[in-house]
Amino acid sequence: MLSVHYHKNFKKQFKRLPKNIQNKFGMKLAAFLSESYSMELNNHSLTGEWRGHRSIDITGDIRAVYKIENETNLLVAIGSHNQLYK
Repeated sequence: MLSVHYHKNFKKQFKRLPKNIQNKFGMKLAAFLSESYSMELNNHSLTGEWRGHRSIDITGDIRAVYKIENETNLLVAIGSHNQLYK
């Protein structure tokens, strides 16, 4: 089973999200934990300043960014496409 940890910046960003997005994240996280490369997540590697990280879709515009460290998924950021990929 995959383990997930949350970076402090992720926690701050998450608290600022509307409740409906937070709930949607919970559903997507459950899907991620059962099958991390599910088509619904659009799990993909990132480039540029996010090189070495991966992204999953939470909604049409909201993304969660994570990296794999020692077989642990560290969620590092969550926000809109524009907020994350300036």
